[in-house]
Amino acid sequence: MKDNTKIYIEKLRSSNLRPTKQRIQICQFLFDRDKTFHFTVEDLNKKINLKNNSEKISLATLYNTVHAFKKAGHLKEILINNHKSYFDTNTKPHHHFFSENENELTDIPLESVHLDKSPEAPKGKQISQVEVIIRLENDNQIQKKIN
Repeated sequence: MKDNTKIYIEKLRSSNLRPTKQRIQICQFLFDRDKTFHFTVEDLNKKINLKNNSEKISLATLYNTVHAFKKAGHLKEILINNHKSYFDTNTKPHHHFFSENENELTDIPLESVHLDKSPEAPKGKQISQVEVIIRLENDNQIQKKIN
């Protein structure tokens, strides 16, 4: 693990958050990784508090920090349905597979999805970006629906 404390402090300050020890730990957990990380706040709570046995970080601190990061553009929110939001450390435009069985998001590179046509934007609006979520089910789940 690299010591990116200065980067994390700046990320917190740019999100209008005071850089506390717990928030720096949240930054380290979210951003000190090689691959994109997709998570719900509840998943993050379980993972970060399992890893950090000594000092628990409250769900409220996690929730507030994640939403401040989202507002500042450090995380992207992906709405799966009315009841579930995932957050993504990859804020660049890209698409996702969502596995219904595993409740898991996987990145799809932007250039891998081609749209021939998109609808007209409502009057007074323009399309700024299109991101696709492709929902997946295991083969055996599809067979059960057919039978």
